[in-house]
Amino acid sequence: MIVRQFISWIRTAPAGERAEATRALARAWLISDLSEDDRIAAEGALLMLLDDPSPLVRQAMSEVFARSSDAPAAIVQALSLDQPSIALSVLEHSPLLIDADLVDIVATGNSDMQCAIARRINLPPSVSAAIAEVGSAAAALELIENAYAELAPFSWDRIVERHGHLAAIRESMLVLEDLPAATRVALVAKLSETLAQFVVARNWLSADRAGRLANEARERSAVNIAAHSRGDDMQGLVRHLRATGQLTAGLILRALLSGNLELFDAALAELADLPLARVTALLHDRGGASLQALLIRAGLPESTFGAFRIALEVSQETGFVDTIGGAARLRRRMVERVLTHCETDRKAAEPLLILLRRFATESAREEARLFCEELVADEAFVPAVRDLAA
Repeated sequence: MIVRQFISWIRTAPAGERAEATRALARAWLISDLSEDDRIAAEGALLMLLDDPSPLVRQAMSEVFARSSDAPAAIVQALSLDQPSIALSVLEHSPLLIDADLVDIVATGNSDMQCAIARRINLPPSVSAAIAEVGSAAAALELIENAYAELAPFSWDRIVERHGHLAAIRESMLVLEDLPAATRVALVAKLSETLAQFVVARNWLSADRAGRLANEARERSAVNIAAHSRGDDMQGLVRHLRATGQLTAGLILRALLSGNLELFDAALAELADLPLARVTALLHDRGGASLQALLIRAGLPESTFGAFRIALEVSQETGFVDTIGGAARLRRRMVERVLTHCETDRKAAEPLLILLRRFATESAREEARLFCEELVADEAFVPAVRDLAA
């Protein structure tokens, strides 16, 4: 009887009053002990109100039903497809929307609706993949910052591919501790590409020089990221480098000259299509024949074999670095030994010598920088000790 009176009254009531009455009816449907007949009548009235010309009425229903798992499913479904101001709360919170509903709305909705979905708790990989594939940059940013969203590796890569040129996207991704190493490298590549295009457009550098500097920056970053990677993360990084054409002899030589044996082993295992344990065993054979056979199988240029051999010999003499920072920097002694050998080796090609000379300059500058930082640290330490002793 009450519901019949409500339906009769609401036909002529002002929009604001209709909205408040609708809110009360929706709450009653959720929490009141209605009879079966009244519950059916109330649901019918609420369904009818979905056609109300005032968005205030539908907004009232959305606010009441958005977080409830007991709300009428048909009404929640209709509200999720309404105009954004009404749908957003339902899209962000309703537990009644299934993954297929959310994927469809991501594909057809606007950026605000995509952002609301991206903020959902326990967002499954399928919905995250849809946002990564077709979502706006704002939705991708919401997804990145949602600690409860599950993203498959290919979704991370798709976000980088579509939005990696945007600083906000890069900054939000790079602070994530569990971001795959391959994705970090892809982000660096996007940044390098963006910076290269910028300096060329300003006529600050030629396209060739900007491209070379960007490539060197990518290689340094790849070795640095690899220094923080282990196991499956390292394998994924190496596969990404190979797929994108970055797993070159120059990058592999840089890894070895930095003392990063993990990246060196993984790179050769990937190129030679051999188990990692087998490659590691071959590299510890000091006879030299195993290394050459491995380099041939990996398809590396013969002109680089001498450089790899000398670098490996020096590494075995001095030992490999055991710190992350050390594995990310070229080791000056190794670089100079390899350069000295290659300058007298007739098989060493000119491009290799140019590369090694650049490595020598880079390692010398890095060593000088570290030395100066240590001096400054010592200067700051001495007065502090004197103050404590006084």
